[in-house]
Amino acid sequence: MLDLRINYRPRLPARRDHAIGCIGAGFIMRDCHLVAYRGAGFRTVAIASRHFEKAREVAALHGIPRAYRSYQEMLDDEEITIVDIAVPPDKQLEVVTEVVKHNDHVKGILAQKPLAMNLHDARQIVRLCAEAGITLAVNQNMRYDQSVRALKDILDRGWLGTPVLGTIDMRAIPHWMPWAQGQRSLSTFIMSIHHLDTFRYWFGTPQRVLASTRPDPRTSFPHQDGINLYILEYDNGCRAASWDDVWTGPAREGSESDIRIHWRVEGTDGLARGTIGWPSYPARTPSSLDFTTKQQPGYWLQPRWKEVWFPDAFVGTMAQLLCAVEEGTEPEISGRDNLETIALCEAVLAAATEHRVVALEELL
Repeated sequence: MLDLRINYRPRLPARRDHAIGCIGAGFIMRDCHLVAYRGAGFRTVAIASRHFEKAREVAALHGIPRAYRSYQEMLDDEEITIVDIAVPPDKQLEVVTEVVKHNDHVKGILAQKPLAMNLHDARQIVRLCAEAGITLAVNQNMRYDQSVRALKDILDRGWLGTPVLGTIDMRAIPHWMPWAQGQRSLSTFIMSIHHLDTFRYWFGTPQRVLASTRPDPRTSFPHQDGINLYILEYDNGCRAASWDDVWTGPAREGSESDIRIHWRVEGTDGLARGTIGWPSYPARTPSSLDFTTKQQPGYWLQPRWKEVWFPDAFVGTMAQLLCAVEEGTEPEISGRDNLETIALCEAVLAAATEHRVVALEELL
């Protein structure tokens, strides 16, 4: 019989008293980062926002002792050793440029995803942190969705054999933040990046990308990439594909809805299938995983958990940084590693808009 104690939880740091200072007080910080940190016992000591009243409100909500009028003012707080950034991606390079000037006391940065809206700026962020001796981790939080992490454990144990095909079928409607308007990319760098990074986590970085995109009929502001379809090719024969459908039909315009995210991975020795619970947020719907393997024939095995992606996965993204700072190692989702996810986003955009197969070696 298989040992079904699946490793889906994040590894936690030895200490929970690292002093975290937060930049940004919007939804993702207020309702995900800080909720997760309080649950894990992490210590947030300061928060800054361009809207001071919002920073004070979020500080009061989460018991944070200090609210600052600007992140520049907060960075002078020498108690802070970890900086958690949640600003629009086109502003992240500017913020990191300021943070690294405080490397006398700042030891780690958790940068929101996407790290940047292009590979050039992402490389600049990685370089700045390396030169300052500051550990950089990226908040690619779908890697800590419980079903995503559980499948990685199952793949690592060899229960599915060699991966043959992985697919994600997303029929869900994101809530685009105001900052998304006017960016060079919509779905690719904001939504599809989750699935592209998940495929990298499961199977590694692919060699080639094929893609197609079209605008989303529901989204009123100009954009080129709404509905994304893409295929990742690996030299070892594995294939991965995702249908990132942010339209899903007129679900908000009068029809019935069919909102869901399903994934499936087929290997030479087994098959796994699952769901992602995020589309029902704020309801706490856990993601799921079922699998079958030749090593225990005749069964569909169904591990379950109570944790959910939003907000529980955000424990993992911060924990991996704290562990790396304590141990002097690279975070699991380091800035350097994340450059390959940003390159994959660039490849999807290029493949879709230039109507060609894009090799990752063109970008890396």
